[in-house]
Amino acid sequence: MFPRRTILAASLSAPAILSPFGARAQDTYPNKAIRVVVGFAAGGSTDLNTRTMAPKLGQLLGQPVVVDNRPGAGGNLATEIVARANPDGYTLLMGTIAALSVNPSLYRNLPFDPQTDVTPISMAGNVLNVLVVPMDRPWRSTADLIAAARARPETITYGSSGVGGAGHLSGALLDRLAGVKTIHVPYRGGGPLMTDLISGKLDFAFSTGPTALPQVEGGRLRMLAVPSAARSPLLPDVPTVAESLPGFDVQNWNALVGPKNLPRAIVDRLNAAMRTTLQDPEVVHHLGRHGVEPLPSSPEDLARFIREETAKWAPILRDAGVSPD
Repeated sequence: MFPRRTILAASLSAPAILSPFGARAQDTYPNKAIRVVVGFAAGGSTDLNTRTMAPKLGQLLGQPVVVDNRPGAGGNLATEIVARANPDGYTLLMGTIAALSVNPSLYRNLPFDPQTDVTPISMAGNVLNVLVVPMDRPWRSTADLIAAARARPETITYGSSGVGGAGHLSGALLDRLAGVKTIHVPYRGGGPLMTDLISGKLDFAFSTGPTALPQVEGGRLRMLAVPSAARSPLLPDVPTVAESLPGFDVQNWNALVGPKNLPRAIVDRLNAAMRTTLQDPEVVHHLGRHGVEPLPSSPEDLARFIREETAKWAPILRDAGVSPD
């Protein structure tokens, strides 16, 4: 994980590297609308976050930024569209931890490789996730939950919005680091998951903040922790899972990428627009309402982060026997 201040500092200080050809490309780019493909349906967190950034990006770039929802296969359909697109900067992807780092370990024979077939542009943000339990469970901390899982192996259940997503990864990592065995119950979305969690049909979940926090505030769920390595600036008084289970760190991140061979001048133009957008007070405010911490980065830092996340999750998924079925 990159420290947040390090990511921001690197993004602000990264020099633009322009060849004569690249300079001409940057002078003429963009001259038409830019499409940002999202691999999930409208209304989800990735879609909402992208739509929050799009107007400011369009203002800075001087052309409309249009969101194109292409749900399917955990983001693979959208990623393939962008990987095969003309590298002219007019087709981009708002990628996720699943699409860019997890799916290569889940799906056999992917028609693309996120580490070679896309061009990193900038990290976008980290979506707040929280560890929550029903109010009728006695657990008040992550340590209490782990103790229950050790005392009752293969009986404690947790839900997620789908195989390979951040909620599922968090549960798999909890099992691995704590040496316990819980039961994963995948759902087709956060709504049905939340219904069963509130009713007590599930024991816990790592849910997105915008979905879980209203239930916490309404007294229907209890929040135990956040899964990131450091406390979230959005919830500074809430402990991390790592405070009870060292080494635990799951980030539910989004990042902007383009097709491979995207000219450096275009990458720099887009990166600069992303940095400015993610520091705009109005954008920061609205992202915060969606539970998102803006995290701009340099293209190089994003490339390294994708490699590290891919290497991190591959053995965890393998050992857990996770498949997309």
